Amino acid sequence: MTIAEYLESVKERLLFDPLIKKFEILRERMTLNDGYLRVKATLSDGGFLEWAEYVQHNAQREIEIITYSYHWADVNAELVMRWDNTPHFPDLPGFPHHIHDGKAKTVYPGVAVNIFEVLDEIARRI
Repeated sequence: MTIAEYLESVKERLLFDPLIKKFEILRERMTLNDGYLRVKATLSDGGFLEWAEYVQHNAQREIEIITYSYHWADVNAELVMRWDNTPHFPDLPGFPHHIHDGKAKTVYPGVAVNIFEVLDEIARRI
């Protein structure tokens, strides 16, 4: 899959997923070897998901997500969850991947995720 094909598949999901009421692409950049997409989406329950992914081709020419942040907030703009791999919790298992839980006001270990997995998780929860 090319970078362009990956970004197109993401935008297609946003267009046709019933979870997404509307979305705005805040920034998009693409070359043959890497790409960046930042989006703010309004969810069907009135909450929102603001997220960014920076992707590259790995040695096998597969898409690899290098950095990501998916910030899910409710209709009152209160954090529900945020998945990211910013390296600021080095003592957590699975570093740098972690999840901020807005209700519990805690951070716990995470695993590498992508926008498709995050959208699926949010859909299961609302």
